[in-house]
This record gives sequence, structure tokens and C-alpha cells, in this order.
Amino acid sequence: MARKPTTAERKWHRKMATGLFNEVWRLLEKKRTPAEDDRMIHAAHASRFHWGEVGTAVNRAIGEWQISHVYAVLDRPEPATHHAVRSLATCKENGIEDFPLAFAYEALARADAVAGRKRDLRRHLALAREVGSRIKDKEDRDLLFRDLKSIRPGLRR
Repeated sequence: MARKPTTAERKWHRKMATGLFNEVWRLLEKKRTPAEDDRMIHAAHASRFHWGEVGTAVNRAIGEWQISHVYAVLDRPEPATHHAVRSLATCKENGIEDFPLAFAYEALARADAVAGRKRDLRRHLALAREVGSRIKDKEDRDLLFRDLKSIRPGLRR
């Protein structure tokens, strides 16, 4: 059984998780070199690792979603799908709904688009829209629907 982290360790893990999560977004928003693509992959995985140490199930689900998003942007359908499935499983196993569940379906749809799985893409887009229509926070709901509009078969992002 793993040792429970000290307060200082918990604080450090949280700082690392959030800092790395934000680094991934910084990299996503720019034109990247191949080295920066690698850095983005490593940062996404490292952020999720730290959330696994001290975060909630919601943090873990969002971390899996971010990893999936990174791989979809990099046109890598297999790991994008794997982490989208993990995001959805984390939501379902923990009764998580709202924003994280809708974005788990968004991740599956985006992975389907990259992989060219049109039937699955339609199904996951429909599920994302259905769950997304129930997101309580208007800004989160608007973000989801804006992101869903960017998903096209065979296109990244």
C-alpha cells in the first residue's frame, strides 16, 4: 500500500500538476517544433501523474482528457482513443457528470475524427451534445459546443 503524502508533498504535487497542465495549453496554442510536440506529450502525462497522486477523480478525468487532446492534435489516434476511454471510464466509475463527462465524449469524438471512424464520431458527438446540454455553467457549456464545432473527420483540432 502506498504511503500517504505529507502536506508539503501534496502541495508540491498540486503545484506540479497545475503548472504542467498550463504548460500543455501554452504549447497547444502555438506553432510547435517536433521537440515541443514531445515536450507537450511529456508534460500532459506528467500532469496526470501528479493529479493521480493528490487529485480528485475529476482531476484525473480531466488529465486523461488533456492527454487525449494532445494526441489528437498530433494526429495519433490510438493513444488519443486510449486516454479518451480512460477519461470516460473515470467519469463513469466515479459518478462524474457535467463538464468532465461531456468532454470525455468530446475526446472520444475527436479521436474518432483523427482515426476516420465516422460512425463512432457521429455517436460520440451526439453523446457529447446530449450531456453538454446539461452543463450547469454557461461558459463551460459554450466552450464545449465551440470545441465540438471544430471536430471534423480527418482533421486535427
